Amino acid sequence: MQRITLISDTHGTLDKRFLPHFKSSDEIWHAGDIGSLDIIDQLNKIAPVKAVFGNIDNHIIRRTLKSTLLFKCEKVNVMMTHIGGYPKRYAKGIEEKLKEYKPDLFICGHSHILKVMFDKTNNILHMNPGAIGNYGIHQVKTMIKFIIDKEKIKDLKIIELPRKN
Repeated sequence: MQRITLISDTHGTLDKRFLPHFKSSDEIWHAGDIGSLDIIDQLNKIAPVKAVFGNIDNHIIRRTLKSTLLFKCEKVNVMMTHIGGYPKRYAKGIEEKLKEYKPDLFICGHSHILKVMFDKTNNILHMNPGAIGNYGIHQVKTMIKFIIDKEKIKDLKIIELPRKN
């Protein structure tokens, strides 16, 4: 069993109000637009981090991280990238990658809008945790916590905090 905390779009800021929510994590997954490798360093002090770079990330972050990660957590195949879209409106090239890699769970960020939906066509659970940084269109900061137990993704919880200006 793995307790996962999923975030995206920190844009160089890690809101301290979220820190207590990371503490029970076995792993932290970051779906891009990190803004600074300091964010990854801070998170790694709490739990191991899996992360992809996003469109705002500089050459240092891009040299350190990949644009897409394919990995297995328990018995769940995961694909994570930053710009992915969502079922029936995937970003260019994503549908083909989903058909090729056949993940059970597809994760992306970028939109700053939290979405969890099932893609019936591809038989994939799609998650976008929204954004927890200070930059962007979002009115609230959001993250997702869930458990992966063998092949099951369960106990999904959304953490939502007001955005400070």
